[in-house]
Amino acid sequence: MKKIKTVAILFGRKGSTGFPGKNLYSILGRPATVYPLLAAKHSRYVDKIYTSTDDPEIARISKEEFGAEIIERPSELCTSEALVEDAMAHAYQEVKKRLGYSPVYVVILLCNACNIVSESIDCGIEVLEKNTDFDSAITVCIYNMFTPIRARRLASDGSMQSFIPLEVFGDPTSLNSRRDITGDSYFADGGMTIVRGFWLENERMEEALLPFRWMGKRIYPIVQEPGGGDIDYGWQVAAVEYWLKRYGFTENSSPYDENK
Repeated sequence: MKKIKTVAILFGRKGSTGFPGKNLYSILGRPATVYPLLAAKHSRYVDKIYTSTDDPEIARISKEEFGAEIIERPSELCTSEALVEDAMAHAYQEVKKRLGYSPVYVVILLCNACNIVSESIDCGIEVLEKNTDFDSAITVCIYNMFTPIRARRLASDGSMQSFIPLEVFGDPTSLNSRRDITGDSYFADGGMTIVRGFWLENERMEEALLPFRWMGKRIYPIVQEPGGGDIDYGWQVAAVEYWLKRYGFTENSSPYDENK
């Protein structure tokens, strides 16, 4: 029997409060959770798909339509206060138990992140194969309009102040209003993290780069088109639909169709 090297684990719970039902919301005629499952299914490298969830419908779609194994997400990891990294550590341990060993690569996918295609997964695996000094590969977008020098917070007196000291970027007098003045600003877009399996061990997560401890320390960016992102609010739906169309999805077809 072929030893499984790469697994994909899809995460999603049913108790969303910010955008109720987001994981199954219809995007271009498909439940949101279908898009990451499609990407995993059509990857050249993913050997097995798992889904960690407490939602019966997500479990049904994953198992019946994509052949995924279901990992029952414990109730204490299904609250709005629970950290997704703890759900990831739980799922990873369950995968290890079922396989009897640790997979080399774990592709982390989110039910509400439609902005992922198989090519990005394959690119990430190939990068990690060739560059052993990288711990993970993640999908990112360049959003210079959200550069940290533009971020503000409310001070105690009610005024807007810089979110972080501008001295972090060097001489503050050298800065101006150009959005790329400090170089491109890369943001994780939620589409995918491919991490070397051992980084999902709880003790290794303690060593990782904050705030996303499941990514390890050295992270490689897979740059995608702007507009994607994991859906947490209703206004994001239009942006994600725009992104999907840019990558070849319509209501009646997908970039995975055999006749394309």
